[in-house]
Amino acid sequence: MDWGYVLNFIYETAYFLAMFGLFTMYAIFKGRQAIMNVMVGLYLALLISIEFPAYEQLFGGLDTAQSLALAKLAFFAAITFFTTALFFRIMPDEFREEKFETLGKKLLLAAGATILVMIFSFHVLPVTEFLTPGTPLQSLFAPANYFFYWLLMPLVILYIL
Repeated sequence: MDWGYVLNFIYETAYFLAMFGLFTMYAIFKGRQAIMNVMVGLYLALLISIEFPAYEQLFGGLDTAQSLALAKLAFFAAITFFTTALFFRIMPDEFREEKFETLGKKLLLAAGATILVMIFSFHVLPVTEFLTPGTPLQSLFAPANYFFYWLLMPLVILYIL
């Protein structure tokens, strides 16, 4: 085990914990329905980004692989923003609760949203341009035969809660 491997593991773990922390804070301050809207918005953004027909016309002028990856990430973030805003408009705001009330449910929902972001990162989005392959976190989320099951887990969390 060399220092490069350790640093990459720390970098990926920080990415995972930052996503989980961001979604946890969002769920605490905005509520359970808000994080549910984000999760459903992520699913819809996945569908749109996978089936988007004009990637070549939109990003054809970019030269390097990292600039193309960054543009695709920004495009996915914009789609996620708009799909989440759509669900905020059409979904009811039914959970009237205090910030730390039902914290366990909020943590589970934040974990579901984190799982979505992690599997999108390793399967759909070009995040691997910025990360080195072969770390334990990638071996957990990156195998193609686990993608369906990881994609199903947040839906099960939404169904239960």
